[in-house]
Amino acid sequence: MPPSSAPRLKHLNKLRRPVIGRLIVFLACFCALLLGIQGWSLWASHQGQLEESTASTSNMARALAAQAQTSFKVADAILAETVERVEHDGVAGAAGDRLHERFLHIAGQSAEVQGLFVYGADGSWQVTALPDGVKYNNADRDYFQYHRANSGRATRIGKPVRSRSTGVMVIPVSRRIDRPDGSFGGVALVTLNLAYFGRFYDSFDIGSAGTILLALDDGTLICRRPYKDSLVGTDIRKGPIFTMMKSAGPVGSAMLKSKIDGVVRLYSYRHLDGYPLVVASAQAREEILDNWWRTAIKTSSVVAFAIAVLGWGGARMVHQVRIREKLEGELRRAGDSLAQHNQALKTLAESDGLTGLANRRLFEEALAGELARARRNGSRFALILTDVDFFKKYNDRYGHVAGDDCLRQVAAAIAGGARRPGDLAARYGGEEFAVILPDTDLDGAATVAEAIRAAVKKQGIAHADSRDGWVSISLGVVAGAAGGEPDSAWIEAADRLLYEAKAAGRDRVAARAMLAST
Repeated sequence: MPPSSAPRLKHLNKLRRPVIGRLIVFLACFCALLLGIQGWSLWASHQGQLEESTASTSNMARALAAQAQTSFKVADAILAETVERVEHDGVAGAAGDRLHERFLHIAGQSAEVQGLFVYGADGSWQVTALPDGVKYNNADRDYFQYHRANSGRATRIGKPVRSRSTGVMVIPVSRRIDRPDGSFGGVALVTLNLAYFGRFYDSFDIGSAGTILLALDDGTLICRRPYKDSLVGTDIRKGPIFTMMKSAGPVGSAMLKSKIDGVVRLYSYRHLDGYPLVVASAQAREEILDNWWRTAIKTSSVVAFAIAVLGWGGARMVHQVRIREKLEGELRRAGDSLAQHNQALKTLAESDGLTGLANRRLFEEALAGELARARRNGSRFALILTDVDFFKKYNDRYGHVAGDDCLRQVAAAIAGGARRPGDLAARYGGEEFAVILPDTDLDGAATVAEAIRAAVKKQGIAHADSRDGWVSISLGVVAGAAGGEPDSAWIEAADRLLYEAKAAGRDRVAARAMLAST
């Protein structure tokens, strides 16, 4: 490849790469935009469906509350009239007959009224809307015992019971009757037919899993659609509606999980004004969102298809561009491989295979270059030469494999001393090493040499033939200003100092300034 072709290839590749990148980014952004629009549309329609259903169930709860309130107001009015008649006219003779006729008329006109009764102070039936026949004593009923024990005159709505006269489930609505002296004189009772409420609730379209319920304030379930006798009287205080009502107040709507059947529904409830009753309507979440899910699946499929087509087309475009780049890429990789190979060869040519330090060739080139720079700039320069004390004896005793390992450890300590970017640690030959320290005076160089000596000693390499039993090194240090002397003069000066250190007992540093030469 011509020298100028590689830069041209790189330049063309740099121009193409942003084009491909921008194309991919554009396609990705466009797909993300489609997904975002689809997601927003689905979320908006989902929220709209829930809001519409919330309004629907809320309106239904309002209608149910109005119906229940009307039914209990009817019962309340009948009781008020009955109590006033009994306390004023009594139930004996013609007064009782007139009241019986009145009861028959009311029962015939009011679909929700199951029965009307007046009980004496002993619980016996005195007047009813039933034909003459068997009469029971209701002194054991909860509502009777309540009024006998409490002097309050308010209407009381009791828990559902099964009527003794008809056998159907009814809601007892009752008031106390007083004698002229204020003592307990009996109970007036209107019973509302649960089946009436069940038929009314069945007239609403709330889905197969929807529900409508009527309950007392104490959590007693009066009626629920779908109707089951076994659920009448169930305690639902810990259910979702009463839990929500504690925090939200007398009116509310929320998505909640039923305590009775575990179905998640959208509930709307209302507390009846003036009566201890709560009515609620609910639709199953799955049924509310059924149409939404069908629409979501259809539209999402269309969007997914569009994205797939767009992605396929974009991939084809990118593929075509990349095909054109393939040969150029292979050429570029071949060039890179050659460059890496050349770099590896250069590294092998400039480094010592055993220690990893610079070899003698690189050392001599670096020495010449740094000395030339020091001469031009008038800067200081320092050189350290060192070798391992008694290394021949170490090899003779421990073998060449151990000797090589010893040299590697010593080299690591020397490399640790040449920390600055311009410093160079090299293996000079055999067990000899050199360190080039540009811009360093004699004190600094001696400090570095002493640190290297201490680092080698600290490694604790055993050497039975040395003076103190451990591997040590001797170092010669020369520093000063570079002048007209040859480069070899610095090596010779450091080498003389190295031998001075050995002659003085080894394991030490000998340092001296380089004499200026012109």
